[in-house]
Amino acid sequence: MTIATDAKARRVLLAGFEPFENDPVNPAWEIARALDGWTCEGAVVQAVQLPCVFGRAIDTLDAALIGSPLQLVLCIGAAGGRTEISMERAALNIDDARIPDNAGQQPIDLPVVRDGPAAYFSTLPIKAMVRDMRAAGLPAAVSNSAGTFVCNHIFYALMHRLATRPALAHTRGGFVHVPYLPEQAASKPGVASMALDAQVEAFRVAIRTALTVRHDVRETAGRLH
Repeated sequence: MTIATDAKARRVLLAGFEPFENDPVNPAWEIARALDGWTCEGAVVQAVQLPCVFGRAIDTLDAALIGSPLQLVLCIGAAGGRTEISMERAALNIDDARIPDNAGQQPIDLPVVRDGPAAYFSTLPIKAMVRDMRAAGLPAAVSNSAGTFVCNHIFYALMHRLATRPALAHTRGGFVHVPYLPEQAASKPGVASMALDAQVEAFRVAIRTALTVRHDVRETAGRLH
């Protein structure tokens, strides 16, 4: 993790998860670390690796939120089987783990934040980000479910902090799910993948859009199911 040395430098925090469920690599962290130190629109990207562990992931995020001003926070997780970069719309106040996390924990039907709201929406311009990624020839879509595993856990925790901490009142944030890398899909016949270079470029486009678009575009991204 690279820390900005200029206390006044604006930051874009990319928080990507470590590998989980016996995979040796996680595209979420590979994307984040590939962009660590990249400057866009006067803001510097800082990468941090999140443990795939309930509770501990939030502690790591909390430590990364301290420091020079944060303009954007994008948490990133892998979603095996997805064919596109997925901009998540909403985070639910629920932990309901289908599998144990990397510490063996498997919470079922527990809140992420006790007495917190049922859900939060992303504050990123997700439709504009999808529009611009697609215009650049990079597959992307709005997703309405971040699941109920550690990805949703950190997404909800992030949005709760942005909504309740005065120091983060002007910081926008959200969650992005990404496809497998080809080397992961090689052992999973029939499962979609996307090259790391393409995913990194998609995030360059998405970050630039998020830094320059204040009001999201109004166009359909709904689904029947």
